[in-house]
Amino acid sequence: FRFKDSLAEELQSADLVISHAGAGSCLETLEKGKPLIVVINDKLMDNHQLELAKQLHRDGYVLYCNCSTLVETLQSMDLSALKPFPPGQPEKFASFLDKVLGLQ
Repeated sequence: FRFKDSLAEELQSADLVISHAGAGSCLETLEKGKPLIVVINDKLMDNHQLELAKQLHRDGYVLYCNCSTLVETLQSMDLSALKPFPPGQPEKFASFLDKVLGLQ
């Protein structure tokens, strides 16, 4: 998709998601419990997508590749090796902020 307000419907019905490595796209997909292949845009200036993709891969949550290796990744992928992404814990972050700001 070039642009869409929400991909929630598509994510819900997907068996596999292939996405760029934007943090929002990755986290939304992983939170829905969908297997994810992240395709790195290595033409970006600081290549921050690679850092995120590598870390999520190291942690066992995603597979990653670039455009030239996507077909190979699809042919050799083992989605059963991916771990479920743990649910967020926003209350921990809120508590941390409260302490830092002296509200607690």
